[in-house]
Amino acid sequence: MNRIEMVVIGASAGGVEALCKLLGGLGPDFDAAIAIVLHLPPGEPSLLPRLLSERCALPVKEVEDKEPVQPGMVFIAPPDYHMLVESDKSFSLSRDEPVLYSRPSIDVLFESAAIAYGPALLGIILTGASADGAMGMKTLRSHGGQAWIQDPGDAAVQVMPSAAIAAAGSDLIGSIDAMMINLPHINNPDPEKTKRV
Repeated sequence: MNRIEMVVIGASAGGVEALCKLLGGLGPDFDAAIAIVLHLPPGEPSLLPRLLSERCALPVKEVEDKEPVQPGMVFIAPPDYHMLVESDKSFSLSRDEPVLYSRPSIDVLFESAAIAYGPALLGIILTGASADGAMGMKTLRSHGGQAWIQDPGDAAVQVMPSAAIAAAGSDLIGSIDAMMINLPHINNPDPEKTKRV
């Protein structure tokens, strides 16, 4: 198993609750960087950094252009900007056209991170009402990354996880509870603690 250096997470409708629950299970010693795209309405400040900061033991911030990726931190795409990961392991922000009507786009994050991190990348698709993330997850897997997808039956909205499963398959399809058990152990798997669902 390759060591995971970055976790990329995509979510849309129902995603705030799912993200708060998933990241709330992480301790301060989690050593991979986390980058999140949540579909948000443009023109309004995002409340997600504050909401996650209240529930997550890791530092949480809205990403800035050219900011270096740092382990053990949670980076969130700002509203109305695509978030990309560059080959030098820094973030960049773009106002390019929306992808599947979305900016930020999950596909854009996943595809750029796949090129930068290859097998050291874990992608997670959560609840949502569009197919954004499906092609990005396919690219991620083609570069050797791991794919986890929320069980559509566990998701508030099934469209996004169902589309990702159909397009890319998955290394784990499970509930948020199952992911909460697995995520803290991605770089130190413990068969007694880890449940694959």
